Amino acid sequence: MAITGIDHIVLRVNSLDDAIVSFTRLGMQLTKTLENPLVGKIAFFRLADGFFFEVVEPLSPDSPIGQALAKRGEGIHTVALKVDDLETTKRDLVGAGAPVLDGGGLPVAFLHPKAAHGVMLQVMEPMTTLFD
Repeated sequence: MAITGIDHIVLRVNSLDDAIVSFTRLGMQLTKTLENPLVGKIAFFRLADGFFFEVVEPLSPDSPIGQALAKRGEGIHTVALKVDDLETTKRDLVGAGAPVLDGGGLPVAFLHPKAAHGVMLQVMEPMTTLFD
């Protein structure tokens, strides 16, 4: 298992439109928007070094993002870590006793916040096609 860096950070917000205005005022450029029924409305702000912010507004209060927003408010939802081999990383984490959560059909895995002092961590191989 090799964690090679931070891929991106996911932020949960009440209003994606308001967040787009805020991040644009901070000098970040909106790269892409989309809607994913599992995640919600999403805006991406990619920086020159390849790092990006994924800003998410839930589609439903019952979704995982919606539930987290109700419990914890707006803020950091997930820190996504780059790994060189997802399957090996998942196997190593489970072997080390970490509570690994399935990615819900996506090529990622999550570590329960209890394993990382309250922070949801995501492990993933870098996706080069996200911004194509």
